[in-house]
Amino acid sequence: MCGIVGYIGHREAYDILVKGLHRLEYRGYDSAGVAMINPEGKLNIYKHTGKVAELEAFCQSKDITGTVGIAHTRWATHGEPSDVNAHPHYSTNGKIAIVHNGTIENYNVLKQALMQHGCEFVSQTDTEVVVKLIEYIQSNNNCTLLDAVREALNQVIGAYAIAVIDSDCPDTVIAARKSSPLVIGIGDDETFIASDASPIIDYTNRVVYLRDNEIAIITRDEPLKVITTDNEESTVDIQTLRMSVSQLEKGGYPHFMLKEIFEQTNTIFDCIRGRIAADGTAIKLSGVSDHPDRFINAGRILIVACGTSWHAGLIGARLIENFARIPTRVEYASEFRYANPVIRPDDVVIAISQSGETADTLAAIKLAKEQGAFVYGVCNVVGSSIARETHTGTYIHVGPEIGVASTKAFTGQVTVLAMLALAIGQLKGTVSKEQLTEVARSLQSLPALITETLKLNPQIEKLSATYTYVRNFLYLGRGYNYPSALEGALKLKEISYIHAEGYPAAEMKHGPIALIDKEMPTVVIAPDDDLHEKVISNIQQVKARGGSVIAIVTKGDTTIPAIADHVLEIPPVPEAISPVIAAIPLQLLAYHIAIMKGCNVDMPRNLAKSVTVE
Repeated sequence: MCGIVGYIGHREAYDILVKGLHRLEYRGYDSAGVAMINPEGKLNIYKHTGKVAELEAFCQSKDITGTVGIAHTRWATHGEPSDVNAHPHYSTNGKIAIVHNGTIENYNVLKQALMQHGCEFVSQTDTEVVVKLIEYIQSNNNCTLLDAVREALNQVIGAYAIAVIDSDCPDTVIAARKSSPLVIGIGDDETFIASDASPIIDYTNRVVYLRDNEIAIITRDEPLKVITTDNEESTVDIQTLRMSVSQLEKGGYPHFMLKEIFEQTNTIFDCIRGRIAADGTAIKLSGVSDHPDRFINAGRILIVACGTSWHAGLIGARLIENFARIPTRVEYASEFRYANPVIRPDDVVIAISQSGETADTLAAIKLAKEQGAFVYGVCNVVGSSIARETHTGTYIHVGPEIGVASTKAFTGQVTVLAMLALAIGQLKGTVSKEQLTEVARSLQSLPALITETLKLNPQIEKLSATYTYVRNFLYLGRGYNYPSALEGALKLKEISYIHAEGYPAAEMKHGPIALIDKEMPTVVIAPDDDLHEKVISNIQQVKARGGSVIAIVTKGDTTIPAIADHVLEIPPVPEAISPVIAAIPLQLLAYHIAIMKGCNVDMPRNLAKSVTVE
């Protein structure tokens, strides 16, 4: 959600900024802009509604010179998408420019106060208030840009990642963050700024992740300096990126989403590597083994997450209760943080997020920590805010996920949660050696099983043509695969804009069955498990009302193929990890329907990859 890029060094900034904006397009946006200080010391700002390519076209005849600049892709919060509301925003004197991610909660109070002092505003955004506040403080106190930024940040309430340049200080960029991610790349005589590492990896693998309430002073030809908003010096912790440029490219696939679906053979291998004993008799998660007492004595586990991660959490809860025998509840992080939840010191809170930057999940973590709970993070991005805020955790290690609709991150999350449940059960002695070994060895087999399942792609592409113009879908599953139904429906909604709902199959009779007719197809996840016979009954009920059925079944099933309209066969796998395999055809089905409708599957409308504001 929104994206910041910044540069100061010996190269022309514009090309680096625009390339960085393209790298951040996956986050979702409705406008884009750049600001550079040219060699004569003039601040030039260009911004445009629409795609980055439209900004490039707009800039073709403009002065784009300069070796320092900032840029932004905006996802509208305050004010509609427009050229005026697009970033960067600038001061009244035309010398200071700012880009900002996040939400300033007290912007209206600050705006009214500034207007009483004669300040005028041209946009509807909260961001313009910040740059006008910086200008006001600087002019009235005759202070430096750094002091003005620091004082302004002490007056704002909310979340922010900002980068600021001033034509009176052409050799300096000021950057700061609070509850919104910001990464600084350290190159040779040049420095880069971005919302995440994807725009930086082309130039350097040395990065600094700013922490909350930190301000970076980036000065040409000088070492990076970091202070707090209280003006205390912070340590500069330079880390090495494990990302490669090839991970950020399509690699011959037409879309990132399809590439990421097919990457799951390798990403699940990376996810389990080193965590399961070679003979499958033990699970090794340091986040559990380093804190045994917290899990042995846990009275309850709370899982907080949003979106696809919440669906993974539902599966995780069932896994934990089954193998570790600890009562487990799953909450939407956005609801949890405002519900005045009862949190006890013996609670373990598991926070799940692909990006590690989800605002509601971060707020839930802070609330849980304040009340004494032990917080365990499950995320993908190394060095992310959730990785730093939690007591411990496990990375899913699936590599950068560029497509907005999560695919490989979901299967990685479910895989990690399965290992986590087994590790806790192993620690507590609540899972038998035979059961642990069966599931662990099946986890080791997942890469090969995913490869086999991906062979369904041509079949799914063909059957998708039948359902391209359907207006509604129903997805049904039971047990471990009820959340699979929710996730399958979400994937279809996200990228094809077809209304879809996921339900526990048995709940169909409590309302949704009224919708069944020949115009409403049903996707049924029906692997060979303990509830298989029950699901067959649900399929028969759909067929009796004229509905068509796409069934995902275990290879060798002879009953469902006789009654379903389309059957997608997946390899046999233990019930507990069947959602990982079931996810593959669900992802492919959504992808192909969306492609046949002409939708932009990598950047669906109105959506952002990482929701870093409320």
